[in-house]
Formats: sequence, structure tokens, C-alpha cells
Amino acid sequence: MKVLVSDNLSPRGVEILKKAGLKVDVKTGMAPQELKACIGEYSGLIIRSATKVTADIIEVASQLKVVGRAGSGLDNVDKAAATKKGIVVMNTPGGNTITTAEHTIALMFSLARLIPQATSSMKQGKWEKKRFMGVELFNKTIGIAGIGNIGKQVAKRALALGMNVIGYDPYLSEENAKEMGIGKVDLPALFSRADFITVHTPITSETKNLINKKTISTMKDGVRIINCARGGIVNESDLYEALKSGKVAGAALDVFEKEPPVDNPLLALDNVICTPHLGAATEEAQENVAVAVAEQVVDYLVNGVIRNAVNFPSVPAEQVLRLKPYLTLAERLGSFASQVFEGGVTEMTIEYKGESSEMNTAPLNIALLKGFLTPILEETVNFVNASIIAKERGIEVKEMKSADAGDYQSMIGLRVKTEGKENYLAGALLGRTDPRIVRINNFPVEIVPEGTMLFMYNNDMPGVIGNIGSYLGGRNINIARMHFGRETAGGTAISVVSIDSPLTPVQLEEIKKMPNILSVRVVNL
Repeated sequence: MKVLVSDNLSPRGVEILKKAGLKVDVKTGMAPQELKACIGEYSGLIIRSATKVTADIIEVASQLKVVGRAGSGLDNVDKAAATKKGIVVMNTPGGNTITTAEHTIALMFSLARLIPQATSSMKQGKWEKKRFMGVELFNKTIGIAGIGNIGKQVAKRALALGMNVIGYDPYLSEENAKEMGIGKVDLPALFSRADFITVHTPITSETKNLINKKTISTMKDGVRIINCARGGIVNESDLYEALKSGKVAGAALDVFEKEPPVDNPLLALDNVICTPHLGAATEEAQENVAVAVAEQVVDYLVNGVIRNAVNFPSVPAEQVLRLKPYLTLAERLGSFASQVFEGGVTEMTIEYKGESSEMNTAPLNIALLKGFLTPILEETVNFVNASIIAKERGIEVKEMKSADAGDYQSMIGLRVKTEGKENYLAGALLGRTDPRIVRINNFPVEIVPEGTMLFMYNNDMPGVIGNIGSYLGGRNINIARMHFGRETAGGTAISVVSIDSPLTPVQLEEIKKMPNILSVRVVNL
């Protein structure tokens, strides 16, 4: 079998592939048409971020069995097209964790002591001691938005420096935070209390422009902001104005909304230090991910063992056909619950009723956990590590089985216990293949769990649906489906509106302010 390495990869990774008996071609820098012309020869493809594995390339990849990403991000792979064609897509989660955390700390030191600016001054022949008066990190408060793998490592290092560490993560329990030495706070408290703020979240509709003019106004005067996560989490225009005014004393940026950041006014400011997306750029990290992806590709192509797949669970071939619709249902139930239910999760109970209780439920549990954790951690979650990540986050996972599924032939339920609250979600299959969400807490519903949805709690009053429909129609946002559920007439109701195009943050805020709307969340499945 042949493997194509289309992006730069450590020679050690190539050596591992060859030692396993695979024929390896290294062809970097290919144009899309060149890749399309040759991809049909290969059983395996190893990439980094440069190669774009699009649907049209996958379509002609007649022998391709696996795409391996040396790194975690998979924005450059059409995972849906690969899954449809039966191609396993795998990444190497965790290989860049320490490197990115260290880069965050390095930027924080540089920001506090003005090291890049002082270096530049000295190289111009100057000696400006008074100009570069810095601040100590000791006893300062660092606010970490996002306590995932990288956020945890940043917290460990900050604690070792004698800093006070506070963190925000909607899925972090008080007990888990306490064990790590982190003070768990909400976002407003983090913004108001922190001397240094660093973000370590994926870029989603919830986190885009997380730091903006409004949130900056609630921060301490002289706050310092660090972003080694994703461009777009910090609103660059609003940050620029805050840096000019002095509200923000300094910023350290490794990522930008547009990369490379050509003509970005932030680069002209003396109180901004920046690096060209170097979070993962160490020799150790590059070798780690090269070795990991090579070993994973060998395991699959030579031994038939799947590790760190993002689109395929470890299921015996003879069970895949029967389990596939249930895997889809379980994953979407988890993802929906993650995006709708708030609070630090301490316990999840997965219920299998009717036909599903007779199946091998282990891969279904993993699929549900993957769905639940992915909106929080983005690409780092897969079918292999989902249960480990849940355990690391202090989430106890239980399973219950019952032969009775009530009105359904088969059903999967999910009870999510947070601190002081429990929520319930249930799903079933329509015609044995099409997933539906059939209950949310006490609300009976029939929701098609796909695409972009507005999930709303509202008062059951006339005009609510008309207002939403008129608002969306007036902005040329097409409604694909609408689903409703209520406990009693005139009480609280649930409205779920599937839309064909995303809302802007401003539009979302306007919907939240509509009469009788109690809450609105955007759900992406």
C-alpha cells in the first residue's frame, strides 16, 4: 500500500511508515489539481494544515482509506465527504498542548516585561531603562477563558509562578476546579477581576468576539490580553481602540482573524506583541505529532486498528450497519445537550430503552460523549479519547437499560446532572434510520437534529412565532423547520427554529430582546 505525505513532516514519521512496509511518497506544496490528479494511487494521506482535502479530491480518491492529520485542527478536511466514502479521518490530539501552553506563558512574560520592545530599542543603539518599566506576575490574577487541555496546562504554570488563577468554563465543575487550584468564576467576574486574560476556547458562535468593546469596558484599567487560541475570539477593532485609549495596557497575539494579518493596524501599536501562529511551532511538538500520526496510519493500514479517529468509532465491521443510525442519534443527542444545558456537569446517565438496550452500547456511549464534548473542545475530541476526557473533567458516566421504550420501539435517553440541577433529553429513530429528539425535560417535541438551530424558551403567548418569523424573513434568513413543545397552555414553551444561514451576534441579541422570549441559544449540529 502507498501513503502520500503532502505537507512537511518530520523524517522520523516517514521512517516509521517505511519500516512498516508501506511505500511512501513525499510531495509537498502541490496545487489542488496536482493532488487531485495523483490521489487515486494512495491508500493513506498524511497532511498538516496546508493541504486542503476537499470533497472533489475525496471523490476521486478511489483507494483512499485514511487521512491522518499531524496536529489537531481539521478545518482543511471535508469530514462529511470522507465519512460518506468510508475514509477514516484521524488527528493527533494533545501533541501541541504543552507547546501552546508554554507559548502562552512566554507571551505573558514578554507582555509583562516589554521584552520585544526593549530588544528592538537596544538594537537601535538606545538605552531606555525608564521607558520599559514592567510589572511582576507574582500575586497577579490571571483569568483563563476555557479550561480544556491547554487551559489546564497554562493554569499549572501560572500557579507555579505564584499567580492567582481564576477560570471560566461552562462545563467545569466546582470540585474539578478546586482540585486544580483554580477559582471557578463566570465570565463577568473573570473580566472584572483579572490582571491578565488568556483565551483557550474553540471559535464558535458563542465565543466569536468573546472579547469586545462591551466586555473590555468591564475589565480593569491596564488589563493585558493574550490570544493563542483562534483568531476572531478577540474583536480586533475593539481591541485596537482599547489599546489606543490605554484601557488595555498591552496585548499578545499569536492568532488573527485573517492570516497573515496584512495591513492590520494592531501591528503598528507599540503595546502589541505578536507572533505568526507559533503556538505549535517547536521541534518537539512537530516530532511528536509526526510520530503519532505515522503510528496511527500504520496501525490502521497494516493492523486494522483505529486510533484517534474523529469520524469513526472502534466497532466490529459486522455490527456497523445495525449500529450506524444509533451512533448518529447518540452523537447528536450529546451535542445538542452540550449546547443547550448549562452548568458544570458532574454526572451523565445514558438510558437505553427497547431495541437499543439489546445492542453493544459501548460505542454508543462513546459516540454520545464525543458529541457532548466536541462543542466544548472542538477538534481534540474523538471516539477514542472521549471517555478519558470526560473522566478528566470529573464527569461520572452511568448506563441504564430497560426493555420498555414506551411509545417507541427504541429510545436513547440522557440525564445530565450539573451542580444542583438535572436535565433530560431523549431521542428515537424515525423509520429506523432518521434521528429525532423527542423529549427535552418535560417538553414533548419532535426535532430533526441537524444544521443551525435557534433553541428558545418562551412564554406560550400569541405572536411569539410570528415575531420570530417576521424578523428572520426581514433579514433574508430562510426557516427550514420549526418545532414547538409546551407543558401547559399559557405556560413556558420551547421553540426550535432551524435556519439556513447563521445569525450575526447583533441579530442574536435582537431576538433575545423580543417580547416573551426568555432565552435563546444557537445550536449547530
